[in-house]
Amino acid sequence: MLKLLHTIEQHDPDALIRTLKRELESGVGANLPLDQGTGEGGYSDASDLQVTVLGIDQDDQVLHARIGVFFTEIIANCSCGDEPVHKPAYCRMQLSIDRITGATTATVLAD
Repeated sequence: MLKLLHTIEQHDPDALIRTLKRELESGVGANLPLDQGTGEGGYSDASDLQVTVLGIDQDDQVLHARIGVFFTEIIANCSCGDEPVHKPAYCRMQLSIDRITGATTATVLAD
């Protein structure tokens, strides 16, 4: 389960954005459903994950964040000689973060 414990500690909007980005890029982001955001039917590699925070809405209970995620898609069995192929990939996601527990659900957004 994805938990963003450092992010929920922030109340200042700028600090919240910086912390969310840092927390996801530090390894926690490997738990995002990146395979659902691949475009070539491959699988995701989150070892060099980069996150852009596109927007944040919040209330007392839930923090909603729209993010852009840059990662690597690994495509195997494509009969192209240099297998597997590593390709840059990008998807947008909606995160819903519980303000008390940090429990986070992530949904890939359609383009």
